Amino acid sequence: MDTARPRLLLVDDDPLILETLGFVLGGEYQIRTASNRPEAIALATSVEFKPQLALVDLGLPPDPHRPDEGFRLIVELAALVPDLKILALSGQTSPQNARHARTLGAVDFVEKPASPEALKAALARALNWRRADEGIAPQLEVAGLIGQSPSMERLRKQAHQFAGSPFPVLIVGESGSGKEAVARALHVQSSRAAQPYLALNCAALTESLIEATLFGHAKGAFTGAATARAGYFEEVGEGTLFLDEVGELPLGVQAKLLRVLENGEFQRLGETQPRKSQARVVAATNRDLRRLSRTGEFRVDLYHRLSVLTIETPPLRDLGDDRWLLFEHFVGLYAKQLAVVPFRLDEAARQRWNRYPFPGNVRELRNIAIRLLAKYPGGMVDAAGLVAEFDVDADPLPAADAVPAEVGRPSVTAAMHVLREAGDFHLDDWLAQWEKAYVDAALALSDGNMTQAARLLGVNRTTLYSRLDSRRDKA
Repeated sequence: MDTARPRLLLVDDDPLILETLGFVLGGEYQIRTASNRPEAIALATSVEFKPQLALVDLGLPPDPHRPDEGFRLIVELAALVPDLKILALSGQTSPQNARHARTLGAVDFVEKPASPEALKAALARALNWRRADEGIAPQLEVAGLIGQSPSMERLRKQAHQFAGSPFPVLIVGESGSGKEAVARALHVQSSRAAQPYLALNCAALTESLIEATLFGHAKGAFTGAATARAGYFEEVGEGTLFLDEVGELPLGVQAKLLRVLENGEFQRLGETQPRKSQARVVAATNRDLRRLSRTGEFRVDLYHRLSVLTIETPPLRDLGDDRWLLFEHFVGLYAKQLAVVPFRLDEAARQRWNRYPFPGNVRELRNIAIRLLAKYPGGMVDAAGLVAEFDVDADPLPAADAVPAEVGRPSVTAAMHVLREAGDFHLDDWLAQWEKAYVDAALALSDGNMTQAARLLGVNRTTLYSRLDSRRDKA
């Protein structure tokens, strides 16, 4: 593979646009193209082509006249390939679409039609941001634990307390809330700090690839296995293995992970002799594994094994003035890395900042800091300039204890009333209305973030997608 040119994934349903973009950008980038969301996911998570940048059209099949599928793809790419820099490309240029794309994980928004110069400049900026991330990666991990609030004090105390333990740690929290920063803190404060630290997103690969990546494989174990290869459990040695999105592990792989946790034993694919692992496992999820274990989607024994030590990362909206500390940290860090003068916020912008709920948590805050540095180096940012980077329709998720326990639970008396009064009652239609209401409410509360919406509903993310697809088919 050509290592000199950055790898770029182009996603658009128009073959002519893909051909044109390929011609314009082909001299500077290694390019792969996709015309829909499944193709894009397959390319982004393939072992052979790991894109550094992605240019994603919002209007994709099955409804290219709406941005929904593009938003959905941005969410999935951001979750599956965390270091991927995503740019949204669209003729649907409403400010709301641009802000929402950024909130979901895009670092920039490019309007169609875009001149070759503007497109190349946007890609160059995103590539510089990626290189800056790579240059300050260790500092960014620690940045997630900056703060003076009681929540952050408790988080640091737990990380320090659990760092020396040999047992697994389960980190739970919303997407973008700094779970990997906690995992890194556990590693660097432990006696394993000098050993390797490896991270794997469990939602990014197919079941067979996850198994081969974790446990390794023998030569000829599957098509394409030309040589034997060690997996992460061997490569990490006595270090720390971080399993992100552990709730997405297939059940078959869950059983093998449980075996490693219980007695340290595993087998490479295609081998029969057991091998031993000395790794310390840290796992993270934004899903309710207890609930998944009750529905059979996650092994009960694995859940109990992972959750002996549990840390919860607080959402950014609950951290008060810590948001300022993090913001100032990122601005200073990226300004130094990009060799620019930091910007400042005027008083009106600061007040508006205090009212924003940050649905994308620390990840969103960091991206806002990067974009403002690119637009206003050394300048003063007013409220309008700041709000342009916000998803202004976003609302914070309500605290769990703010929701009455009986909300949404119809009583027998109410059901009897409905049955008496309804002239033509159909249970399936009634349940479908309730399901639609709760799905729409979850999507509204999570601001379109499918992972958060699925967590609110207590279902698998793929289940939520299937129900939305089913609803669309019936429409």
